[in-house]
Amino acid sequence: MNKKVLYTLEYNKITEQLSSYASSDWAKEHCIHLKPITDKAKIEQAQAETAAALSRIYRKGSLSFGGIHKIGMSLKRLEIGGILSIEELLHIASLLETAKRVKTYGRNDPADTLDAMFTSIEPLTPLCEEIRRCIISEDEIADDASSQLKSIRRNIQGMNGRIHNQMTSILNHSVTKGYLQDAVITMRNGRYCLPVKAEYKNQMSGMIHDQSASGSTLFIEPAGVVNLNNELKELFLKEQEEIDRIIADLSNQVAAESESLLNDYKLLTTLDFIFAKARLAQEHNGIAPVFNTEGRIHIRRGRHPLLNKKTVVPIDVRLGEDFQLLVVTGPNTGGKTVSLKTVGLLTLMGQAGLHIPAGDRSQLAIFENVYADIGDEQSIEQSLSTFSSHMTNIVAILKKVTPDCLVLFDELCSGTDPTEGAALAISILSRLLQRGVRAMATTHYSELKVFALSTEGVQNACCEFDVETLSPTYRLLIGIPGKSNAFAISGKLGLPDDIIADAKTRITSSEQNFEDLIADL
Repeated sequence: MNKKVLYTLEYNKITEQLSSYASSDWAKEHCIHLKPITDKAKIEQAQAETAAALSRIYRKGSLSFGGIHKIGMSLKRLEIGGILSIEELLHIASLLETAKRVKTYGRNDPADTLDAMFTSIEPLTPLCEEIRRCIISEDEIADDASSQLKSIRRNIQGMNGRIHNQMTSILNHSVTKGYLQDAVITMRNGRYCLPVKAEYKNQMSGMIHDQSASGSTLFIEPAGVVNLNNELKELFLKEQEEIDRIIADLSNQVAAESESLLNDYKLLTTLDFIFAKARLAQEHNGIAPVFNTEGRIHIRRGRHPLLNKKTVVPIDVRLGEDFQLLVVTGPNTGGKTVSLKTVGLLTLMGQAGLHIPAGDRSQLAIFENVYADIGDEQSIEQSLSTFSSHMTNIVAILKKVTPDCLVLFDELCSGTDPTEGAALAISILSRLLQRGVRAMATTHYSELKVFALSTEGVQNACCEFDVETLSPTYRLLIGIPGKSNAFAISGKLGLPDDIIADAKTRITSSEQNFEDLIADL
């Protein structure tokens, strides 16, 4: 699928919406880069997965995939004998908790295409519980992680008590109390110290570890607690050694389950992506279209997914069965371009495995490529006029297009002399007709209405317009060519009748008769 059309039809905005419903980084990335495919079996499989997830959401509510972390690098480190960090172990536990939640959600449901994935998830509950038992947070290992750690910490607590008692007695001594800047116990370099006035440093025996910025205070470790501090230091080293042993043991347990963990990660991220598609379908009240490879499009009550779903007017569009070219006419702001974009965008969404906002039994054809020339293509950098820029795009499309493609033209060959533009537009559509290409084009040219009426395989359509209220209804009427309604609109807006009458005299009788015929029809 050519990349330009994805932006022209604003398909990228749909994938951005889709990614907002995913939780894991992998699923979000997969949503953003989701592209339409052309393999019918794969499209139908993707649609079936979306439908199965949507059905589960309607029955049981949404499923949260929060807690999935990337674990690939962690597992690779374990492969070469490395040890995981506490943070990585917590990520493994979080992944397994998500796995347990997802597997529970997947139980006791009618069989569908997602069953195998839910069944294959392994929560590895003993491993998860062991990690949670040993690790409280990224900064704290539980006392009960091992009996040895519990014993060491009990000894540390006792040693801290002995040191504090010793330091308190020095603080409260009648002689040494006068040497101190403040009656507090502080830590310097992991050692308990007292803040001593600089002039009394020789009166307080011990080791100097630090001094204040002004130099008026020295932080001295009293000689009486040096040995106790040394013992405390040794206990802290033993504590760290035991923590390292516990982390290594947990890492080995994770390594033994690396294959299952990697499989869980793949299943969970895939399900996260599928359920994101289902939640998008739920948001747009989407359905799974019926696909064919014969070029038939029959969209029933199709709605453009980027318009307000409360106000958007559904349209019915047919193409590729009784006729292969559809020429849409009518006034500006009447919804012609939206109709064109709706057909193109719903085609792209369907081939990407996304449900489309349309009525049941809507049909979509599978196209090898979709081409579109829509909007203002004027290029200031290349000094091209709007017409030239559009024609450059049209020439490129005609070179690449095949019978398996869908082509969308907005205001085909406008921006130039109307007579020449209409002649070019008819020739371009005739070429597409000869090649068996499915195409939809909007236009103001009356000549194209005649071409559609008189050419087999081409059909007129118009976007309905209420002249009384001067407002479009946005309904697409197939089989009826549209009027520009320029005179009627101008009259309603207050243009004097004599000017309108004069304008009518300047239209050839054949053109006037044709417009009257349309009105009669």
